[in-house]
Amino acid sequence: MKKVLSSLFFYTLSGIGISFTLKADIGVSSFNSLNVAIAQISDIQVGTVTFLLNSLFLILFISLSKQKQFFKYLLMFLSILCLGSIINFFSYTVLAPLHLDNYFLRLAVFVFGTCVSGVATGMVISLDVLLFPIESVCIALSELTGHSFAKYRYGIDLFSVTVSFALSFIYGLPIFVREGTLISLFLLSGVISKTKANYETYLLNQKS
Repeated sequence: MKKVLSSLFFYTLSGIGISFTLKADIGVSSFNSLNVAIAQISDIQVGTVTFLLNSLFLILFISLSKQKQFFKYLLMFLSILCLGSIINFFSYTVLAPLHLDNYFLRLAVFVFGTCVSGVATGMVISLDVLLFPIESVCIALSELTGHSFAKYRYGIDLFSVTVSFALSFIYGLPIFVREGTLISLFLLSGVISKTKANYETYLLNQKS
């Protein structure tokens, strides 16, 4: 239960980090670029779109799972609901009055948000009880097909960026795949990996 509560906390922290990257307005991560584009054309809040798309991945994960764990699915559902709610609350309430007129300030806010989100995601992965639905789907597909996890994860990123670009051109929206997307591509993965490595080192030290 302690790991479950910790995972829920880090889901919340991830939502806060994502909100800061959205506020920076210099581009967002691959998956979030799709969320923002859909939110723009549908007038649905971006956190709600994030929740809905994650729900689709959760349904896919359930269908791919050989052994059904309905309590785990319920917890994952509550986790992504919490994630979407936090993104909405921070994006449209807490951070709404904040004005970032200076580009370097926006860049700093983006890096801060990416690091917060990366640490939170790294901890969720390390705790290994309530993985994000996208990662869960990629793991399940990897086990079923023998192809690498990275291949499926990058495939989802590529799909997200492509659809985001397409929606921007079709509906005359701003381009959400920008310099922030490139920064996120390298920084986010690095922070996640570093967090995971540090947590594993911490566990080893605890045992010794």
